Amino acid sequence: MNLKRQILEGEGVKLDFKKTITSCEKIAKTMVSYANNIGGRLLIGVLDDGTIKGVKDETEERYMITKAAHFYCRPALDPIFEEVYYDDKIVLMVDIPESREKPHYALAEDGKWWVYIRIKDKSVLASKVVVDVLRRGADEKGVLIEYSSKEKALLEHLDQKERITVKEFCTLLNIGRRRAQRILVDLVLSGVLAVHTTEKEEFYTAM
Repeated sequence: MNLKRQILEGEGVKLDFKKTITSCEKIAKTMVSYANNIGGRLLIGVLDDGTIKGVKDETEERYMITKAAHFYCRPALDPIFEEVYYDDKIVLMVDIPESREKPHYALAEDGKWWVYIRIKDKSVLASKVVVDVLRRGADEKGVLIEYSSKEKALLEHLDQKERITVKEFCTLLNIGRRRAQRILVDLVLSGVLAVHTTEKEEFYTAM
């Protein structure tokens, strides 16, 4: 797809504009969110409003991204670089494919490693349930669900209310958060539930 057409589509789940790379921590967060999702692309040398400024030093930009991918992402990522020329300016196109080694963690400025996922045009911190779904989903071993009274009660609730949060699930069955999360992970992996993450909340619906 040509550069201008991509920019016109705007930032989203698979596309992010960056004027320049100033922080390994910040760009690692974006790259990890792509790898944990369906992959994505960075356009370096493009402003948030879509204006093409170009990069001053593509070698420096490549260095920062490679450093972030190898030392600030765990497991490490391998970005794919391409230089695109537009009106005598260079835009650095960086592709991060969807990973088979999920979940990937990014080293944050607080010195801790966190998992991020992509929601619309934002890289959002993943919940414990989503991290477990990513981890176990990558194993591709399948999940055998034995429907106990707890699973049945949850599905009956969803028949009436359509959605539920972890906190509501804990209250509904009077169980601890860890137990509730385990049940939800199993049901998401088995295709019974769908997990919906927004910037403000996370909830579950029946498939």
